[in-house]
Amino acid sequence: MDLKGKVIAVTGGGQGLGRSMAQVLASKGATLALMDLNSEKLQETVTLCQQAGGDARAYIANVAKEDDVVNTFNQIVADFSALDGLINNAGILRDGMMIKVKDGQIVKKMSLAEWQAVIDVNLTGVFLCGREAAAHMIELGSKGVIINISSISKAGNMGQSNYSAAKAGVAAMAVTWAKELARYGIRAAAIAPGFIATDMVASMKPEALAKMTAGIPLGRLGTPEEIGHSCAYIFENEYFTGRVIEMDGGLRL
Repeated sequence: MDLKGKVIAVTGGGQGLGRSMAQVLASKGATLALMDLNSEKLQETVTLCQQAGGDARAYIANVAKEDDVVNTFNQIVADFSALDGLINNAGILRDGMMIKVKDGQIVKKMSLAEWQAVIDVNLTGVFLCGREAAAHMIELGSKGVIINISSISKAGNMGQSNYSAAKAGVAAMAVTWAKELARYGIRAAAIAPGFIATDMVASMKPEALAKMTAGIPLGRLGTPEEIGHSCAYIFENEYFTGRVIEMDGGLRL
């Protein structure tokens, strides 16, 4: 796919990896439909995408709410008369042990609310956005691409029952969609980042950051731009579908 002029929706596009991926695609001439809940951050990303060489527009949407998703994708198609790609990036964390024990006594259990909040955004939200994007692509006859942002935590990571389950699910959905949608010329894939130098990670305590980095064979964190590069590769390589790229510097959980 030549990205110039292509309309790509990005959830969680206000900051972090969503912003970086949008900028990389904008530098290749793509038009970005940026979805998030933070209007101020969205507008910052719109400006950065325009400075990078692409067009961009902001959409306030909660990916965990079906009506929001349906209405937003309808609006994107109404605005651009096209939809060529989706990056399912929006996600949240509610980390914690399933069971926390102190001095032989159970002091906390992961609550259903902590579980459900992550599943609603990180898994159900990905499903809803993927479903609506695919439906519009089929109706438009677009040979589009859907990319789900997973994580190496999909293999199972201590303190992340909810997050790991969701990220395993979105990787599996990408493979499933690749099989289901190939007949319409639509590709689907996933990227599973390891530890990436986002603002959230950079705010960690230095000793915790050093310990994290020490376990990475390449000896450093990944950059958001490197995730953006992987994203562009999937869009541009028209034989790539149904696979998960693990971008983790050689780290295995």
